[in-house]
Amino acid sequence: MAEKQTAGHDVLGGLAPQFAHLNDDVLFGEVWAREDKLSARDRSLVTIAALFSAGLYPQLKSHLALGKAHGVTKTEAVELVTQLAFYCGWPKAWSTFPMIAEIYGEDEGAPAKELSVFPIGQKNEAFAQYFIGQSYLAPVSMSQVPVFNVTFEPACRNNWHIHHAASGGGQMLICVAGRGWYQEEGKEPQELHPGDVVNIPANVKHWHGAAKDCWFQHLAIEGPGEGGGTEWCEAVTDDVYCKLA
Repeated sequence: MAEKQTAGHDVLGGLAPQFAHLNDDVLFGEVWAREDKLSARDRSLVTIAALFSAGLYPQLKSHLALGKAHGVTKTEAVELVTQLAFYCGWPKAWSTFPMIAEIYGEDEGAPAKELSVFPIGQKNEAFAQYFIGQSYLAPVSMSQVPVFNVTFEPACRNNWHIHHAASGGGQMLICVAGRGWYQEEGKEPQELHPGDVVNIPANVKHWHGAAKDCWFQHLAIEGPGEGGGTEWCEAVTDDVYCKLA
């Protein structure tokens, strides 16, 4: 999982601490985390199907949102419920479709609203040619030091690029949601989680983006400098990207 689950401890820690431990530390901390056995996206699909069949709608709604964050599309969610309706009950489908509509909204590709406290913004069309997959851009602050929130759909990543500067410059990434990757040329990829901070020196070739099955957000902060400019280079190919864990 991208983030440590604390719902059990937050809600039931005082009443049922052992249950809270099993929920947060074992179910989510161990079982859901075994992505080498079954991806988070596939675990979401299985869980959605199980909750739908049982008619557990509050939990189903939460896992529909989590599934979206793990890369389950609106089309897939609708198709899953349509098929399950024949096996588990037609009224259950009628109760579930409004949840899907609320969580996904009108935009097929937009991430869940609960992804983080920062706005998702608009599709990053101006820089689309330098990305594989869909990204979103939201200005957080344009005063003092410009800060932008960048959102990547699952498997989205930008091209190799360099933030040039004659002096100063560089970039800082503060990870706020999901799971992603950062790599400098000549170094091993670094897996990123909420709370991680990446300091990118000026004139260093690098790329960053989302994990294959999870949305990812980071704040991008440009360091003040002189003689700055971004040089966009080659794409991060599927052969390179798909070897990541």
